Amino acid sequence: MPEINHRVGVKASAQLVYQALTTDAGLSGWWTEDTTGAGAVGSIIKFRFNGGGPDFAVSELVPDKIVRWKHSGSIPEAWVDTEILFQIQPEDGQTFVRFTHSNWQASSDFMAHCSTKWAVFLLSLKQLLETRQGQAFPQDIPIDHSE
Repeated sequence: MPEINHRVGVKASAQLVYQALTTDAGLSGWWTEDTTGAGAVGSIIKFRFNGGGPDFAVSELVPDKIVRWKHSGSIPEAWVDTEILFQIQPEDGQTFVRFTHSNWQASSDFMAHCSTKWAVFLLSLKQLLETRQGQAFPQDIPIDHSE
């Protein structure tokens, strides 16, 4: 099955990266400002973009190392049964975030769009952690003229 894969180095501790991936305040700072529900394994995180958006069940948390979510719901349809994994790895004075969005049913234009947007949002995460100011939706960088 196709998957999206990115890796970014951040000048921040593994603890700060983990916090940005596991709290409403952290997630709201880099992905979408309208984020609720982050918490322990089993929590359902609701990410909203102009009112609609995906829900994810938190399926695994290993402090300062792993954050895993399973798509929960039907929006967007192409994300049904997909999974997101963040692997956090301190190395050489920085912390690498390895991002994987897996279990896509097929490679498509929408998957390519999502891959680019994930890169934009991972750079927003880097910016948030390094400057305290991310570019979460609706302040994110548009990648085409339909956004």
